[in-house]
Amino acid sequence: MGTTEKLKMDKLIVRGGRRLNGSVNISGAKNAALPELCAALLSAEPVTLRNVPQLQDVSTMLKLIRNMGVTAERDATGNVAINAGALSSPEAPYELVKTMRASVLALGPLLARFGEATVSLPGGCAIGARPVDQHIKGMQAMGAEIVVEHGYMIAKLPKGWQRLKGARITTDMVTVTGTENFMMAAALAEGETVLENAAQEPEIPDLAEMLIKMGAKIEGHGTSKIRIQGVEKLHGCDHAVVADRIECGTFLCAVAAAGGDVVLKHGRADHLDAVIDKLRDAGAVIEALADGIKISASGRMKAQTFRTTEYPGFPTDMQAQFMALNCVAEGNSKATETIFENRFMHVPELQRMGAKIQIDGKVAVIEGIAKLSGASVMATDLRASASLVIAGLVADGETLVDRIYHLDRGYDRMEEKLRGIGADIERMKS
Repeated sequence: MGTTEKLKMDKLIVRGGRRLNGSVNISGAKNAALPELCAALLSAEPVTLRNVPQLQDVSTMLKLIRNMGVTAERDATGNVAINAGALSSPEAPYELVKTMRASVLALGPLLARFGEATVSLPGGCAIGARPVDQHIKGMQAMGAEIVVEHGYMIAKLPKGWQRLKGARITTDMVTVTGTENFMMAAALAEGETVLENAAQEPEIPDLAEMLIKMGAKIEGHGTSKIRIQGVEKLHGCDHAVVADRIECGTFLCAVAAAGGDVVLKHGRADHLDAVIDKLRDAGAVIEALADGIKISASGRMKAQTFRTTEYPGFPTDMQAQFMALNCVAEGNSKATETIFENRFMHVPELQRMGAKIQIDGKVAVIEGIAKLSGASVMATDLRASASLVIAGLVADGETLVDRIYHLDRGYDRMEEKLRGIGADIERMKS
């Protein structure tokens, strides 16, 4: 895949009105793969990550760690072999991280293993403030000296210190990347670290399991209190990235909206309880399989009101996709966004397709209509892009989705997967 600049002009053409049938392979989770690529920096031994998705953010992270002197080889099956034994430059420069906020995840591992790190303040989606101050506070609690200057976080250990020191860290808010950063840093710290108010998303236990394979001592992952006993060094490991629950949820919404029968291979129903409950209430038939999820949907769904909250509540990353479904469902509904302040940027684009949505602060009020109509629309962020694709699948005529480089940041070849289950969708190369 090329650079973001090359991708910028690609568009998707979606012709609506087709039912979806067949099966889709759900890729590894972006939000697990990115911290796990950083976790490989904690050891001088080889690490193999399997089921790594083909995404723009993953390519950026690989470029970032290679820039540090790490070897990272990727094969065609989604395996990445990493060796950070010769890491020579513990820094993440702005030009490599400006498109990706997950770059802040390099801070903990670099500081823990090398005693220093220079990490640019991150970029990423335009969906609101994502403060790195929590990361800084947590590292300071473990003894790091950190200054922020010229757009960089410059961190080092105090004079005479060999390692970070265990601490009790309570963040002011639940932060997923913060929890991951502290867990990685604490794995090599001296003594015990206790993370209070820890995030509970499935990607956190997945990272913890990888660290445990590397020799870390962690318990309580998947709850709001995680305990880490620091060890002197970590070794290599072989780890498969957990399936992407948001990609899975996106396909569930697409099938519910367009109708059809689809099996989502490797999808984890236990990671999507809040979304699946709403889809069942809407009228979809969903069954958890041994290694996947089966969904059947026919006729118009019933509109569902929902409110985004931290895991295990309804994910903010599924708000736009479910809203697209509500646009063509029977009845009226409300979507309340409590996590990010700018996360209704897809609404004007859905309105261009005829959707009846009114925004009142953090609440979107949706009046379901029988059909949307195809139009030219523009993606504003990653999940907004997905909502416009779903809208296109159920619209009359042709929908042209522009700026899909956002989509490529978080979905592994989405149009190919949709085509595989009967959608009429193609990529127009710039």
